[in-house]
Amino acid sequence: MTAAKRNGFWRRLQALTLKETRQLLRDRSNLLIGLGLPIVLILIFGYGLSFDVKNAPVAVVMQDDSPTARDAVSGLLLSPYIAPLITKNMQEAEKLMEQRQVDAIVHLPADFSRQLALGQGRIQLIVHGSDANRARTIQGYIEGALALEQARLDDRQGGASSPAGIATMEARLWFNAANTSTWFLVPGLIVLIATLVGAFLTALVMAREWERGTLESLFVTPVRPMEILLAKIIPYFCVGMIGLFLCVLAAKFLFHLPIYGSLAILFASSVLYLLVALGLGLLISSVTKNQFMASQLALIISFLPALMLSGFLFDLRNMPAVVRALGHALPATYYLELLKSLFLAGDIWPLILRNCAILLLYAAVLMALARAKTRKSLE
Repeated sequence: MTAAKRNGFWRRLQALTLKETRQLLRDRSNLLIGLGLPIVLILIFGYGLSFDVKNAPVAVVMQDDSPTARDAVSGLLLSPYIAPLITKNMQEAEKLMEQRQVDAIVHLPADFSRQLALGQGRIQLIVHGSDANRARTIQGYIEGALALEQARLDDRQGGASSPAGIATMEARLWFNAANTSTWFLVPGLIVLIATLVGAFLTALVMAREWERGTLESLFVTPVRPMEILLAKIIPYFCVGMIGLFLCVLAAKFLFHLPIYGSLAILFASSVLYLLVALGLGLLISSVTKNQFMASQLALIISFLPALMLSGFLFDLRNMPAVVRALGHALPATYYLELLKSLFLAGDIWPLILRNCAILLLYAAVLMALARAKTRKSLE
């Protein structure tokens, strides 16, 4: 590309972006959706929800492999609410916890049998606390299963309380020290806001211009389709980033949500997901060219799936296999997993690299499809 062509590209892009920004600022309904709705949503969804839990994966660290120790945790094997996974050591169990493959760790130390004989047996319970309600439920299931096994042992001895019972249980919540479901909901809310601004709002505005013939008027000018798409993306990308910034501020100062991961990675992953949402919105509008159809389609294939199938409200592991597969096909699922990790756990690089690569692939494919559907030709 020659210098003259580059200069022409930037001049046209600047003029188009300025036009789109002025149009966005004049339309108060768009600003209300892009900036006002995030504030309303973050206040409404800052309250807890409770859900049933079944087959919760639990790592059992058996450093004491004696029959007494195996008897002590045998109640976990019989519970329909717990799916125990025997691990060799705490390092392996902690790695599974960090990667969210288990929801809790039950740790029996090497001297458990000896301490149990002295009436001082201790079992450590560590629960993944990113979802406070789920964590409390799982903690109750595990404690109940262990207590049931202790009662069975007491019955063996004629109903008398065993002097060699488990004296205490030490329980901790990982990744949610405040034990509040708000810490679980706020990352999901950020996903909804990015989806709303990127996909729904962009599809609606772009389809309106198709209906009014504005884009057809632009097609007879020297501007190129890519310049039109970039000019549409830039203002709504900025609105989406402002909404994200407001959510992060509210999470930190209103709900006291910790941010253990890197802010730079958090915003970089948000940029990727916003590009995915914007690409989806542009593609929907280019295919439908109708405001009503674009708004309905954007709700059906972007906002509602992000709400129901990304893991925001319901754990995907509790869903049927088909629904679970649909959830894993959504870019919102990977962005939500990233946000929860960055807010509550820290920089877990295998998870970050995998999910960012998936989001980058989604963004490239959707932008390419949107570019292919936006042609300088009149139908």
